[in-house]
Amino acid sequence: MTNSKAELRAKALAKRDALSEKKRAAAAVKLGKRGLPFEIVPGGIVSGYSPIRSEIDPVPLMQKLAAEGARLALPCVTTRGKSLIFRIWHPSDRLMLGPLGIPEPSPAAAEVIPDIMLTPLAAFDRLGHRIGYGAGHYDFTFAHLRKTKHVVGIGLAFAAQEIEAVPALSHDVALDYVLTETDVFDFRSSEVAHSLRG
Repeated sequence: MTNSKAELRAKALAKRDALSEKKRAAAAVKLGKRGLPFEIVPGGIVSGYSPIRSEIDPVPLMQKLAAEGARLALPCVTTRGKSLIFRIWHPSDRLMLGPLGIPEPSPAAAEVIPDIMLTPLAAFDRLGHRIGYGAGHYDFTFAHLRKTKHVVGIGLAFAAQEIEAVPALSHDVALDYVLTETDVFDFRSSEVAHSLRG
């Protein structure tokens, strides 16, 4: 199972890496223009991520959500097997490199619990399962945070990252939505793979 997950991850990442810079930028803008498939509560906290490698850039979407009244946050890595923590972030804030070399807010920024988590991924399927990078940070974080409140999990990806089936394990946490440049997948509806072309 682990090998097949690793193989699926490698194939999906190769497809993502093969997208041109222009295509990646256009997809991020399209995602930002479309926004979320539901209205956010003013003052609600949306955590995004600092894009690394060839991940789809969530910033255009985060800026739209901020304009709609959301407060923004970014994750900070603590240690493997521990929940991510989230700190308030404004697009004008300077970031510092965290322990994994990923830009994070300053430790002086207020710590918050997000209402919505925008999540990067390597691959996803039409059941809402995702393949991450193998460290389990997001699965652990969703499981931890959802003990106290329902945090809406939204995967952001390029359409090219969709695969037929993720070999999900019991500790893998399914997403509520996946947004790509072409589709909105809502996994909370009765039709598991409800897709709105857009």
